[in-house]
Amino acid sequence: MPSESELSDEFGVSRATLRTVLAKLAVNGLILRKQGDGTYINARVRDINAHLGNLWEFARIIETNGYKPTIRTLAIERKPASDMEAVSLGIEAGDELLSLTRLFYADEQPVILAKNVIPIPFFREPIEQIDGQLHIREILGRYCSQKIAFAITDIRSALISEDVSTIFEKEMNQTILELQVAFYSNQNIPLALGSNYFDDKTLRLSLVQAWS
Repeated sequence: MPSESELSDEFGVSRATLRTVLAKLAVNGLILRKQGDGTYINARVRDINAHLGNLWEFARIIETNGYKPTIRTLAIERKPASDMEAVSLGIEAGDELLSLTRLFYADEQPVILAKNVIPIPFFREPIEQIDGQLHIREILGRYCSQKIAFAITDIRSALISEDVSTIFEKEMNQTILELQVAFYSNQNIPLALGSNYFDDKTLRLSLVQAWS
């Protein structure tokens, strides 16, 4: 990597700020700092497709598996919050949510069914203007003026439902990888939920996690 002075000049930040950032990257194992030699990108994690906290970057996962990602929007509609959604989002059951259902393709093959719900009061623009091709972080940023600070992901094996079996052309008695995600702001406010169904027969999902 470039020297600290070069990076400081490029990004217009102080050396102290830059050192703090580099230290965090080193703690997470993303870079290696060798005294007297320089700073290097960790080759072991460079090609990992999902760092913890970024599991919801599905397009990147598809790309690192060697496929071209595309997104098809299946539905954008309003719905009342279920009891479970209300508890997770800190709202009342029946409060209005935006429901966004999309299908991610690897080349021409459907591989991830993503269902997100976002409380309607977050939106600053009409939901009819929402571009379903955007990542969830971009949707929250552009239309809700909200920034995702962290996400909590629950990974489980689930029996395929009827709608999922139809999309992935699998038998009803089979299982599929389910990723339940909750997105939060830096004020710890729940912003959105995601229910995602992942065809792990086609895509390889690998994780990197720092150990302290």
